[in-house]
Amino acid sequence: MADGPTVLDVRDLKVVFATRAGEIHAVNRVSFDLKAGELLGVVGESGSGKSVTMMALLGLLPSPPAEIRSGQVLFEGEDLVTCGARRLKAIRGHRIGFVFQDPMTSLNPVFTVGFQIMEPLRRHLGLDKARARRRAAELLDLVGIPDASRRLGDYPHQFSGGMRQRVMIAIALACEPRLLIADEPTTALDVTIQAQILELVRDLRRSLGMAIVWITHDLGVIAGIADRVMVMYAGQVVEMAPVRDLFADPRHPYTRALLATVPSVRGPRADKLQAIDGQPPLLLAHPAACSFAPRCAHAAGSCAVANPPRRPVMPAHEVACVFDMARARPAPVLDVAHG
Repeated sequence: MADGPTVLDVRDLKVVFATRAGEIHAVNRVSFDLKAGELLGVVGESGSGKSVTMMALLGLLPSPPAEIRSGQVLFEGEDLVTCGARRLKAIRGHRIGFVFQDPMTSLNPVFTVGFQIMEPLRRHLGLDKARARRRAAELLDLVGIPDASRRLGDYPHQFSGGMRQRVMIAIALACEPRLLIADEPTTALDVTIQAQILELVRDLRRSLGMAIVWITHDLGVIAGIADRVMVMYAGQVVEMAPVRDLFADPRHPYTRALLATVPSVRGPRADKLQAIDGQPPLLLAHPAACSFAPRCAHAAGSCAVANPPRRPVMPAHEVACVFDMARARPAPVLDVAHG
């Protein structure tokens, strides 16, 4: 695990959305930190608050309907919640890079790919057009796009979905940020390109000391690249642990359920894939009880009347649950090939 200075410190972040049905409590007192050179994997079902949390850090949620109700987001000691829109614009794309989830809509269709990669280079680093173009070609080559110099003049519609995702990664890495937030960055890529991108990320962590937040549904990727894992459910962090501890000894019932849904090539053959019964809650109120209780096989009476805070169960391992999963039968987990 990285032991450098703290780059990001999020404290009690709460985000709500105003809707006709009432307020949606999308993020509920989320707290975590991140050190230089560390990679934090963020996992959870769709709708668990992963992307909303990370977009809120950089003021990327539309307001209204979104509102940061409370909390602090300290980036290198500076509070991004209160620093103002102008200061956020100077930080976004320069000191913090963001790879958005959908490359189909994240690129502007009326500008060339080269223009969109060159823009942060010229705006934040002050490069002239010729130097910015050379650097843009290097970045495209870095993320595996062939004939990079010529492709700078192409428009997004002339690229495949996977190639657009690589362009988004190139834009996010253009200014060599101190922090990279990557939202499902390899979902649209084939396994060969995915391996290249993961190796690129490892190299950047070593050379730049770049901190990374990696949002994904792919627990196999997390097992291979993360230092720590943050498991989210219903807008809350339910478990936080070093990657080896989480896969070897998950302590929250939701984490165990997630790991059980991953098919194993080594385990016994099953008639069907495992699934988590039930549906996530609607979050029309701040959770006053355990949000996972209606879907949990271990739920007790206290789970319906109190929302348990995160508590330490091992060094650097915290869980928001009253049940002692250490006494439960071990769940099937992935092999961790961490490197």
